[in-house]
Amino acid sequence: MTNEHKAILTIDGQAPVELPIMTPTIGNKCIDIRKLGSSSGMFTYDAGFLSTASCQSKITFIDGDKGELLYRGYPIEQLADQCSFLEVTYLLKNGELPNLKQKIAFEKSIKRHNMIHEQLAKFYQGFRRDAHPMAVMVGVVGALSAFYHDAMDFSDAEHRNISFVRLVGKMPTIIAMAYRYSMGLPFMYPDNDLDYCANFMRMMFASPCERYCPNPVISNALDIILTLHADHEQNASTSTVRLAGSSGANPYACVSAGIACLWGRAHGGANEACLNMLEKIGNVSRVGEFIKRAKDKDDPFKLMGFGHRVYRNFDPRAKLMRKICDEVLSELGLENDPLFKLAKELEKIALDDPYFVDRKLYPNVDFYSGIVQRAIGIPTSMFTCIFSLARAVGWMAQWEEMLTDPEFKIGRPRQLYVGSPKRDVRPIVDRN
Repeated sequence: MTNEHKAILTIDGQAPVELPIMTPTIGNKCIDIRKLGSSSGMFTYDAGFLSTASCQSKITFIDGDKGELLYRGYPIEQLADQCSFLEVTYLLKNGELPNLKQKIAFEKSIKRHNMIHEQLAKFYQGFRRDAHPMAVMVGVVGALSAFYHDAMDFSDAEHRNISFVRLVGKMPTIIAMAYRYSMGLPFMYPDNDLDYCANFMRMMFASPCERYCPNPVISNALDIILTLHADHEQNASTSTVRLAGSSGANPYACVSAGIACLWGRAHGGANEACLNMLEKIGNVSRVGEFIKRAKDKDDPFKLMGFGHRVYRNFDPRAKLMRKICDEVLSELGLENDPLFKLAKELEKIALDDPYFVDRKLYPNVDFYSGIVQRAIGIPTSMFTCIFSLARAVGWMAQWEEMLTDPEFKIGRPRQLYVGSPKRDVRPIVDRN
C-alpha cells in the first residue's frame, strides 16, 4: 500500500519497511528502494530493468502512451522544425537552447575539432577493407583516448567540455573515413565553409577531382535524422555508456562501448533490418504474401520498421521522418524506384489494415530513416554508423550528467543467484 509520501512493504515475519516515493517533474513516480537491502536483507528482481529507474536525469522524457518525446522539456517536433542539430546538441549538453552568439561560438568550437590526428588516420589500414564499419568505429573511437589524453580530469568542467566538442567534431570525420576506406577511396578532409551535415556528406561522397556542391534538401534531411536520434532516455546503449562511465573510464572508451551496444541487432540495427526486409520482399506484387506471413502467429517472419517497444501510439519521430522521406524522394526523382514504391505500398497497408491499426503497429522512425538514407546513397551497412553519429551527443550529455550527479556511484547491479549451492571439490578420481 502507498500514500502520498511513502510506500509500505509488508514482508512475512518482518516489520513493515517504509520506502520513500520520489515524484518526477512529469512521468511515473518511483519507489526509492536504495535502503531495502540493509533494512530487510532482500533485493528487488527486475529482468531487463523494465520497471527500475537507474538514475535521475534532466535530459530526455518519453511518454510512450501519448507518443511524446521531449529534449530538456522541448517537444521533438518543435526542435526538428525550428532548430539545427548543433543547436539541439548545445541544448542536450547545457540544458538551454543557445542564443545567436552562443550558437556561433559553439559551431566554431565543433569545427575547430573536426580533424583527427594523422597517425589515427593510419589506424584504418589495420582493418580489412570488408570489415563492418561499426567494427571499425568501435576501434577508432576507442583509440581516441590514445591521442587526446590532455584533458582527462573529468572532475574539471573544462576537461569535460573539451572531450564533448572533440567527440562531436570528430565523429563525422571518423565515420566518413570508415566508409571511404571500405570503398578504397581517398579520405576527404573537412571543409569548414560548410555546415555540419553538408560537410559530412562531402566527406562521404565528394571526389577530390571535382568541386562539391551540397544539396540543401539532403543536408536538411540528414540534420533532422540526427536530431531525431540524438537521445532516447535510458536505452541499452545509453545505459552502457553510463555504466562504463561510472567506473571512471574515459569518455572515448565509454562511447566506444555505446557503439558496440548500438551495433546489436535488437537495438540500433532496425533501419538496416528494414531495408534488408524490403529487398527480401523484392517487389510490390509480393507485399500481400508477406503481410499474410506477418499476421500468421506460427510464422517467424516479422515486419521490420513497424511498431515500437516504447511508443504504444505513433512514434512522434516517424511523423517528422515521413514528411522528410517524401521530400527527399521527390527531390531525387525516386518516387517510382521499385524499392521505394514497395516501401510506400507497405506503409499504406500498415496504416489502413485493421490488424496493424488495432495493434498500433505503425511505421516507426527506422522505417522512414532507412528509406531516406538509402535514397541519398548511404549504404545499408553504414546506417548504424549514422545512428551513432547522432546518439554520441546524447551519450556524452548523459555521461556528463552522471559525473556531476551528487549521488553518483559506480554501477553495481545485484543478481538472483540460481546456480549450484555451496559444495566441496572432490579428488579427480572420484568425479563422475
